[in-house]
Amino acid sequence: MSSHCRHNRDSARHHPSAIRGLAAWATGLAFFAPVAWMVLTSLHSETDAATNPPSLTAPLTLQGYREFFGASTGASPWPALINSGTAGITSTVLVLALAIPAAYALVVKPVRRWSDVMFFFLATKMLPAVAGLLPVYLFAKELGLLDNIWLLAVLYTAMNLPIAVWMMRSFLAEIPVDVFEAAAIDGAGILTVVHKIIIPITAPGIAATSLICFIFSWNEILFARVLTGVNATTAPVFLTRFVTSQGLFLAQVCAAAVVVSLPVLAAGFAAQGKLVQGFSLGAVK
Repeated sequence: MSSHCRHNRDSARHHPSAIRGLAAWATGLAFFAPVAWMVLTSLHSETDAATNPPSLTAPLTLQGYREFFGASTGASPWPALINSGTAGITSTVLVLALAIPAAYALVVKPVRRWSDVMFFFLATKMLPAVAGLLPVYLFAKELGLLDNIWLLAVLYTAMNLPIAVWMMRSFLAEIPVDVFEAAAIDGAGILTVVHKIIIPITAPGIAATSLICFIFSWNEILFARVLTGVNATTAPVFLTRFVTSQGLFLAQVCAAAVVVSLPVLAAGFAAQGKLVQGFSLGAVK
């Protein structure tokens, strides 16, 4: 009788876990299904991609990718991809160079009413980007910075800095202040503290912050669309060339979207271990 009761208790204990596991798998598949459908559509011809309902058994072809790499638009996507990578990587490095010292100052030697300072950082993200578009355009035009990839890098740095400061502060707050005080007693300067303590301990958090900033920069299209023309065109802007007066070429658009998504997916996959540690490092306990 006791073994039977024990079996029932074990079954009751594992049953909710099984339900949560199934729910997690269902949620993951729901998010993955559109991506899988996009990849499959990119491997179909335009005729098969436009059928309603779409055919899963249609023959596969790389025509959409050939069109993306120049046959349709008459232009290579490589300059746009390089521009996006340049702006994204440069802005991410600048954001980290500014956010880590700012977060360090707020954690180790916080100013009075530091929460107001943090709210000020966050409040800058509440302004709609389109509200600042005209002043930025006029400023860039006056200084001759239109169609300049370095202007986008600076803008992306300013746009991503507030969220980076918030994230890095939450990660640095996990380090006991005694560690910094001991380093100061030993005569370590700020550069030594950053190199020997902050970066090794908060490496997962830095990876998480870097990836988020890079994704935001890579996906930004509003300022890139208005402030660039030919030389500084980014990948999201290049995608809009596939929406023409002749209509929407679905297979080509899907192929282009797959190629443009690959750098972000590759970065996320390479840093997935650090990302899990990073997001848990700054979790509220």
